[in-house]
Amino acid sequence: MKQAPKARIIGHGAYLPSRIFTNKEFESMVETTDEWIVTRTGIKERRIAAPDEFTSDMGAKAAKQALEVAKLSAQEIDLILVATMTPDYISTCTAALIQAQIGAEKAGTLDLQAACSGFVYALATAKAYIESGLYRHVLIVASEKMSTYIDYTDRGTCVLFGDGAAAVVVSDTGVGLVIDNVCLGADGTLADLIQIPAGGVHHPSTVDTVTNRMHCFKMEGKEVFKHAVRRMTVAAKQCLSEIGLTDKDVDWIVPHQANIRIMEAIAKGFDVPEDRMYKTVQKYGNTSASSIPLALEELVRVNPLKAGEHILLVAFGAGLTWGAAVLTQN
Repeated sequence: MKQAPKARIIGHGAYLPSRIFTNKEFESMVETTDEWIVTRTGIKERRIAAPDEFTSDMGAKAAKQALEVAKLSAQEIDLILVATMTPDYISTCTAALIQAQIGAEKAGTLDLQAACSGFVYALATAKAYIESGLYRHVLIVASEKMSTYIDYTDRGTCVLFGDGAAAVVVSDTGVGLVIDNVCLGADGTLADLIQIPAGGVHHPSTVDTVTNRMHCFKMEGKEVFKHAVRRMTVAAKQCLSEIGLTDKDVDWIVPHQANIRIMEAIAKGFDVPEDRMYKTVQKYGNTSASSIPLALEELVRVNPLKAGEHILLVAFGAGLTWGAAVLTQN
């Protein structure tokens, strides 16, 4: 009897804009200091895309790199999934724009919006497509131009976010990171804790929505912190337990890079050495859906994994959405 395929990540790529925006630059914009930002968030700098550099452009560059690592051509990709909350347009989908840029004319395209949890949601989707036998090669791109939606007069949010993209190729064969399990969750009753209020059909664009900065990212920081720590911890424990693992089996944790305090709070619930929680927040800030794959790409590039090592991914974002995934090097 033929064994069912197991989805695994066989290629990865990343792209970061060249513009580095330091904490010092915020001191002339809002009432803050480098020390205040670092102490409360762990962020020292972030990348900001150029005015003519869009979500699809960054995503396409990351995608090309992932394909090169996977040793696949764009024509071999069956489906492109793009995780983003900052699409080039409401319509057409950003995945279609990336398809055109990389020449993957045989691929279907789909945008997936789960905010900062988007990459984990995309992993679950790719796993389902591949392990059902429907597709063989799925390209996941997480790309965000958060700077477009940030209110740079709001000290509570403007210092947190940056721009960037990352991509992975998920396939039914090859050496890489097997997607062993994914657990997803959401609670739409708390949607107002993290929002971009205007721009959709609920609040279409008007002079008033622009004047009142309703097209900018809004967040209730203290409430989000409490939910993020609890939901991410529960999802991670569940994801491990369902496949017979515990936190002691985890070699690396790659959490959503929201801020250092959330990561430190999560670390307290796991028996994993502090240096095994991979952090890029100090360099890139919160890049929403891109934050986990950017950190994952750096981790596997800088620290080559041994067969059998387990990586735990855990995310939380607007929606509210959350999720966890366990990856194992084969």
